[in-house]
Amino acid sequence: MRKVLLVDDEPFILQGLKAVVDWKAEGFEVVATCANGLEAYEYLKKSPVDVILADIKMPEMTGIELLKRIREERISDAFFIILTGFKDFTYIQTALRYDCMEYMLKPVEKTELIGVLRKIAKVSDEREEEAQSRESMEQAYLARNLMALLFGKYDAANVTYVRDHLHLSDEIRYVDIEMSDYTQHAEELEEGEMKGRQRQLYSAVRDYLREEKDHCIFDVSHDERNYDIGLIYCDYFASKRGMGPNDLLEGLHDHVLSQCGFDVNIFVGKAVDHIDAISKSYTSACMLRSLEAFRTRKNIYYYDDEAASDSNSVIILKDRIDSLIDAISSDDTAAIRTGVDAFYGELGTGTSPETVRLNVNYLLFTLIHMATQLDDDLDQEEILRFIAEHSSEEGILRGSSAHMASFCCDYAQYLTQLRKNVSGGVLLEIEKEIRDNYADNLTLRDLGKKYFVNSSYLGQMFQKKYGKSFKDYLTSYRIGRAEELLTSTDLRIAQIAERVGYRDNDYFLKKFIEANGCTPSKFRKNNI
Repeated sequence: MRKVLLVDDEPFILQGLKAVVDWKAEGFEVVATCANGLEAYEYLKKSPVDVILADIKMPEMTGIELLKRIREERISDAFFIILTGFKDFTYIQTALRYDCMEYMLKPVEKTELIGVLRKIAKVSDEREEEAQSRESMEQAYLARNLMALLFGKYDAANVTYVRDHLHLSDEIRYVDIEMSDYTQHAEELEEGEMKGRQRQLYSAVRDYLREEKDHCIFDVSHDERNYDIGLIYCDYFASKRGMGPNDLLEGLHDHVLSQCGFDVNIFVGKAVDHIDAISKSYTSACMLRSLEAFRTRKNIYYYDDEAASDSNSVIILKDRIDSLIDAISSDDTAAIRTGVDAFYGELGTGTSPETVRLNVNYLLFTLIHMATQLDDDLDQEEILRFIAEHSSEEGILRGSSAHMASFCCDYAQYLTQLRKNVSGGVLLEIEKEIRDNYADNLTLRDLGKKYFVNSSYLGQMFQKKYGKSFKDYLTSYRIGRAEELLTSTDLRIAQIAERVGYRDNDYFLKKFIEANGCTPSKFRKNNI
């Protein structure tokens, strides 16, 4: 309901205005009445309204004086309607100069007032829609600049924009917020419902942050299996509220749980001292997320605490792990199995689960570092995803040396493949795959699994070398083979479409016309 303030020094006029229309039916509510402009002025300094109807001639302060003061002092931008018993062009000019919506003569007629209220409602709706659209575009552009920084692929313009639009501090962290049971939900709910829950989470986080809501980013990972919210966390968030950093994030967790009805996990990356380095904090938060299965279950994980306990603990079997790392780096299967046996042998059967966790974490963090050293442009989430998919709590954490050995052998092959990727060797393999199997259902996802490369990273490599996406490259190759068959055989169009990999004849025609500017039949006629 839009709030209305009525201002007139004659009580019966006020009563008449309240009774002349059904305010509620028009979407308005009369929240207060004032006897003069000064009284209204004092009211507006404390209580905002959407619409003001004020008489011109009043003691203490006239309606025109009220309008002028609230505009000049920026107290209210409410729709203003002047009421008067006579016309005076001078008054009208002044009123319009200070953004007066309407100038109505007394006595106010019902139909006229309803018309003005509906005009206000329409203009108000348009303004709100425009403001929401503008805010959405600004949020999207800010998010785009922030993600450039998070992924480490930014320039000075990205940094400048973020610094100009966010209040930052000397200590900044990336915080990843995710539905703790999203995998279970994803199996039970449709994609639209999961996206709806993600938007609900985004709204709840922004509601909790209030003045810092623009530090929140929707859907950072763009992973189809992940429904996350990102947060650029600054140390002043907690201090300005008189809270400790842990208290603020615990409060965020509880707020989301109460508002959304589902639980979340929060992964807090390591601290950095300027926004240019936020990608390091982002990567550390992603590590925490991917290695969650190897840690004691909790609502909030802090990288600083987890990394410190992993690397500084006296029970880390560093020599054994370093020896195993050397074997993995060399892709020496026999040495890997020997190293795993020695690792588990020294841990012993009576070792606590927490000790196993600490040692496994140290190993995994080291493996991540090895991969990133091979290629600076490597998508680090791809490494984390490989580890998450090839290791499991059931195997590694419960002391299965066979599972650990299998994982380490897989990772050794993965590192070997990464070394080939750096030199572009994997693209030669995929070129051959296309030549030999172009009629099959080839996808980046399947090829990525086969060659141990994340599909998004593989797509980036493909675009960089060929200047086109994998899908466009495959389409071009298929159409080229179709052209050969059209000019060298008598096969029907539908047969050619199927032979080059198109089960849908209409889709084949569309892609062929896009490539050649004519139908296959016309192409055959013109080239035989």
